[in-house]
Amino acid sequence: MSERPLSVVLAGGGSAGHVNPLLATADALRRRVPDVHICVLGTTEGLEARLVPERGYDLTFVPKVPFPRRPDATALRFPTALTSAIGAALHAIRACEADVVVGFGGYVSTPAYLAARRAGTPIVIHEQNARAGLANRLGARLTDAVATTFDATELPGATRVGLPLRAEIRDLDRAALRPQGLAHFGLDDDRPTLLVFGGSLGAQRLNQAFSAAAEDLLTADVQVLHLTGEGKDIEVPARLDGARYVAMSYTDRMDLAYAVADLAVCRAGAGTVSELSAVGVPAIYVPLPVGNGEQRLNAAEVVEAGGGLLVDDAEVNADWVRGTVIPLACDLERLAAMSRAAAEHGERDADDQLVDLILTTAGRGAAG
Repeated sequence: MSERPLSVVLAGGGSAGHVNPLLATADALRRRVPDVHICVLGTTEGLEARLVPERGYDLTFVPKVPFPRRPDATALRFPTALTSAIGAALHAIRACEADVVVGFGGYVSTPAYLAARRAGTPIVIHEQNARAGLANRLGARLTDAVATTFDATELPGATRVGLPLRAEIRDLDRAALRPQGLAHFGLDDDRPTLLVFGGSLGAQRLNQAFSAAAEDLLTADVQVLHLTGEGKDIEVPARLDGARYVAMSYTDRMDLAYAVADLAVCRAGAGTVSELSAVGVPAIYVPLPVGNGEQRLNAAEVVEAGGGLLVDDAEVNADWVRGTVIPLACDLERLAAMSRAAAEHGERDADDQLVDLILTTAGRGAAG
C-alpha cells in the first residue's frame, strides 16, 4: 500500500510580511511534492483572505485573537477567545489530517501552535524579523524545528535559512531582465538608476526629501524610479538634462524595478531587506522610526556585510540626498562592490531550505 500524500497546514497572515513567505513556501512545497495537500489558516481581515485563494490554496478562517497588551475588557475576553480560536484551528488540523503545522507568526499562529500540540502534530516555525514576535516566541517552546531569516533572531535552536521569496524574485537574473525593465519604465541604459520606495503605503519622509532634490538628481545625471505609495503623489520634473524622474504610486513588477536599480533607498522590512540582498541590489536602508526597532535589526547584518548603509529617518532630507545619495549613486565601482556583498549575504533558496525542514519534521525526508 502506497504512502498517502503529504498534508501540510500553513498558519500565518495579516500583513504581507507573513503572507508572502507563506505563499512562497506553499509554492515550493507544491513544486517539490506535486501531490501535497496544503491547507492555510488565516483571518478574514488579513491579506491572506484575498491572496491565498487567488494562488489556488484552500483557506480556513480562524478567529483573530490579539495578545492583550493591558488589563482591560479585551484581556478579560482573551481566554475565551483564544479557546475558540484553538478549537477552530484544531478542527482544521484534524480535517486536513495534517502531518505537520508550519507557522509564520501573526494572530493565527498562536492558536495553530497550541492546537497542533493538542493534536500531537509536529510543528515548524519560520520567523521573518530579526526580533521575534510573541506568537513565534511561544511556538519555539513547543518544537525544535525553528527557522529564521536572520542570524541575530533570538529563538532557541533556530537555524538561519533566509526568507522564502516569490519565484520571480528568487529566480531573477538582473542583467538579463534589465533591458525589459528599462523599456517598461521608460529609462535609459547609460545612466545610473536610483530606486526609491517605501512599501505599498509609501514613506512620506522619502517622498518629500527626494522630490525636493529631484532637479539635483537629474542634473547629476542620475535617473530615478520613485514608487511613492498609494494616494501619495509628488511633483517632479519629468526630464532634465536627458535624465528622467519616473514617479509612480505602485508597480506590480518589482522584479523589473530591481533589474534596473543600481542603488535603492527604502525602508527595512524583512521582505525588502531579504529581496534586495538576494538579488544583489545595494541599498540605503531608512528604518521606520516606530515599533520595537526591528527594522534597524533587519538591515544590520547586510549592512555589516558591506551590502548596504543604515540611515536614521530623522537625517533624511533634500540636503542629505544631495550630499550622500547622489555621490554614492554616481560611484559605480563602490556600488558594484556593495552589490557583490549583498548577493553573497542574501539567500535565494530559503524556500527549499524551509521545505527540507518541513519534510524532515513530517518524517518524509527531503523530496525533490
